[in-house]
Amino acid sequence: MVTAFVLSGGGSLGAVQAGMLLSLFEAGVTPDMVVGTSVGAFNGAWVAARPDVAGTKDLIGVWHSLSKRDVFPTRLSTSVLCILGRRRHFASGDGLRRILDQHLRFQLLQDAPTPFHCVATDVLSGEDVLLSSGDAADAIAASAAIPAILPPVCIDGRDLMDGGVVNNTPLSHAVGLGADVIYVLPTGYACALRSAPKGAMGLAMHAMTIAINQRLANDVDRFEGAVDIRVIPPLCPVRVAPTDFSQAASLIEQSHAATHDWLRRAHSAVGQASLLEPHRDN
Repeated sequence: MVTAFVLSGGGSLGAVQAGMLLSLFEAGVTPDMVVGTSVGAFNGAWVAARPDVAGTKDLIGVWHSLSKRDVFPTRLSTSVLCILGRRRHFASGDGLRRILDQHLRFQLLQDAPTPFHCVATDVLSGEDVLLSSGDAADAIAASAAIPAILPPVCIDGRDLMDGGVVNNTPLSHAVGLGADVIYVLPTGYACALRSAPKGAMGLAMHAMTIAINQRLANDVDRFEGAVDIRVIPPLCPVRVAPTDFSQAASLIEQSHAATHDWLRRAHSAVGQASLLEPHRDN
């Protein structure tokens, strides 16, 4: 049996995956492969290098240290240039690159101790691109290059952007790569915000996380009968915008406890898409 961990995107809500991962490893659940998109590619790369409790605790330490400025460094001049159409993205990719340079444990995707794959999107064609070899930092940066927020990354002559545009939770790739058991780690979305996020970046990220959840629900319905899919329920209610990194500790603590409880309970192998249905919780 081949077990895969599939990690979705969702900006700062990726912190919940760290808590989920800790509970999985504490329960002795380990992956034979990891497939990630966007922030799920960052978390997934960490897990592929250090698939154990100690490694995940170090990942949690990284999440505790992150801020919006670290991930999305912006300047007023950059925003003005975007408005004037002279720049394609609000934030520099330098912040994410610094984080990857500091924490990534392997240089090439094919050198990951646990097989690791990430998903990006071709800017021109919209094609879903599976990255399984080549420079790991480039691949993760491409997978996380949120349109209009972070710059696309050129790999093999193709401009690539966030895999979440077309395939945020790449169940299809895990199935195609031969997984028999798939643990899906969704970030969820801010279902309990009391007002719309302020600013273009916050609103764009919120809209994207809603779309991510809907796509995930569709994919679960599609593949549920083909393989053993186990969707870890996302947190609800969530009042944290996907650009707010200040609540990482709370999200991790909550998701760790919730996943621990979920692992102790019997759960249905069908109808799991209902866990992800769009809703608003006040």
